[in-house]
Amino acid sequence: MATVQPSAVPTVRRGVEPLRAGQGTSFIWHKLHSLLGVVPIGAFLLEHLLSNFEALKGPAAYGQQVQFLNSLPLVRVLEWTFIFIPIAYHGIYGVYIWLRGKSNIVYYPWAGNWMYLTQRYTGLIAFVYIGYHVATQRFMGVNLPEHPFAAFHKVRIELMNPWIVAVYVIAMIAVCWHFAYGVWLFAAKWGITPGEVARRRFGWVCVVGGVLLAAMGIASIWAFVGPWYVNAPGY
Repeated sequence: MATVQPSAVPTVRRGVEPLRAGQGTSFIWHKLHSLLGVVPIGAFLLEHLLSNFEALKGPAAYGQQVQFLNSLPLVRVLEWTFIFIPIAYHGIYGVYIWLRGKSNIVYYPWAGNWMYLTQRYTGLIAFVYIGYHVATQRFMGVNLPEHPFAAFHKVRIELMNPWIVAVYVIAMIAVCWHFAYGVWLFAAKWGITPGEVARRRFGWVCVVGGVLLAAMGIASIWAFVGPWYVNAPGY
């Protein structure tokens, strides 16, 4: 009597698949997407968090920081070349990768797949938030490049709405998570952290870094909504 042999259970390999050449033009686009997430977008995120942290010193210090950034040579060229265009590409191509990818959380619910799914959702939240934030703070209302010392008041007015505060806090956590895990993925895919031990150790570095960045961002938000600078000038 014939017996039915049990089907082989597919082996799920932990780790991160490296970026390989020979995959057509998608290899180049993936490389560019991965690189832009760290430089210049990641570098801009660090600068932006540090600049916003000046809000803890008060409206004058925050205004001076905004004034300094807008006084840089070729600042509009730098803004479009190293901020707006890279963020647009990284966000749009990231959505494209998501739509073509698969997260096996139903069949293989180990941490890597949950991380993959979380990375996609936090990236979407970050992309939508950045679009909203740039539109409202850069292109609507008071022109901050011309009136940098009105920056604190402009942000404070927006954050008087508790729903907007909630959006900012959620988005800050999502952005910092996406960046921290993105750095971990970058190191793994580019061969900087070969081996599971190296990836695990660097993972803790990224966790600590992401928590610190999120704490800085939330502290900056609190500086705008706190009771210390209710009479910040709007000039």
